[in-house]
Amino acid sequence: MPPPTIALTGATGFCGAQVAARATALGFRVLALGRRPARYGEHLPWDATAPDVPDLSAADAVVHCAAAVGDHPPGSPLERTQRVVNVEATARLLAAAGGRPFVFVSSASVYDPRPDRSRVTEEHPTADGHLNTYGRTKAAADRLALAAGAVVLRPRAVYGPGDPHLVPRLLASVRRGLLALPGRDVELSLTAVENLAEACLLAVHWPPGAYNVTDAHPYRRDAALRAVLAAHGNDARLLHLPHRLAALAVGRREGVTRYALDQLARPVVLDTTRSRLRGFTPGRDLDDYLGALGRA
Repeated sequence: MPPPTIALTGATGFCGAQVAARATALGFRVLALGRRPARYGEHLPWDATAPDVPDLSAADAVVHCAAAVGDHPPGSPLERTQRVVNVEATARLLAAAGGRPFVFVSSASVYDPRPDRSRVTEEHPTADGHLNTYGRTKAAADRLALAAGAVVLRPRAVYGPGDPHLVPRLLASVRRGLLALPGRDVELSLTAVENLAEACLLAVHWPPGAYNVTDAHPYRRDAALRAVLAAHGNDARLLHLPHRLAALAVGRREGVTRYALDQLARPVVLDTTRSRLRGFTPGRDLDDYLGALGRA
């Protein structure tokens, strides 16, 4: 039999590139949808901001990783781009898939931040409470995908080789040898990009529905941050600020937003029982990532 063919969006991006590499290594044929060719896969021209969608009839399944990320100021033109890419493009792809298995990479940012998140199952509310347009648009696309019978994966704080977001922001937040943090130490789920890539390919065969995807165990925030800083040769000390004091910096200091503070201030642990019952076994963790940095 010929190898299975997947149509993959975001193959030149952080998460999608890992999916493309893993799929190729496993013998999948990859149709890489995007504006430019990817390292792995056959290029299928596609612009997520345009109304046209390529013919997906050659694909056995669709894996949709492309997204417009970012925690933009309210009213920013980039918020409109997020709606077009995250919601409207997802709707067009779902229609073009024609009932083929469809895996949508969503985000834990779809979860309402107001209820307790010390153990977040897939039934946690997603309709309201989002702190930025990214969360709102991903939640809207998440609902579209579920309504269309797709598999929806919800990772949290994806990290790993080539990370363009988390670690660069962390390093940029150090001021005069200090990293200011809101509140006391908390427990947080993180997702290695390699684990997410593995889940994307497994999920092609899962029943429709939402699935949390994270590393095997949550991490203590402070220990994880210290380890990441040390791996990058940064000996910054952690400075714990009361929540109210930390909130004063929102809008006054670059990179400090309500969303950014929320991501660090409260425990957020995703329950992965549902994905594990489908055979997802995360094989990578933060120590693997940091160890690879040390050997580089």
